[in-house]
Amino acid sequence: MKTDKLFYDEFHLAGCQYWDVTEAWDKLRIGLKVKLEREMDNRYDPDAIAVLLPCDDDDEDKEFYKLGYVPRGHNSDIAKLLEMGWGEIFECRISRISPEQHYENQIRMTLKIKRNKMG
Repeated sequence: MKTDKLFYDEFHLAGCQYWDVTEAWDKLRIGLKVKLEREMDNRYDPDAIAVLLPCDDDDEDKEFYKLGYVPRGHNSDIAKLLEMGWGEIFECRISRISPEQHYENQIRMTLKIKRNKMG
């Protein structure tokens, strides 16, 4: 039996204390799908990948909440694929929310690779 997705990686959301997590906290839930976006001009990490949550229709100020980043040590290969236009192969979801933990451990993400429908 073929599966539609394969586990690729799991990590805690990095840098969330600097971005929009507090604005979006009430919207976060386990299983929520987020978007990965390559940040080529990030001066702190050449392989930076932002983790974005689409905003509600009623929030006209912005399109996405930036929740944080895929941490260093997890982002290099993913960054290469995103840079080359292969972003649609990934599915990233929130797998754990632990508000009582230190901010570096509050949100855990699971990244899977989706099956190529052409193959």
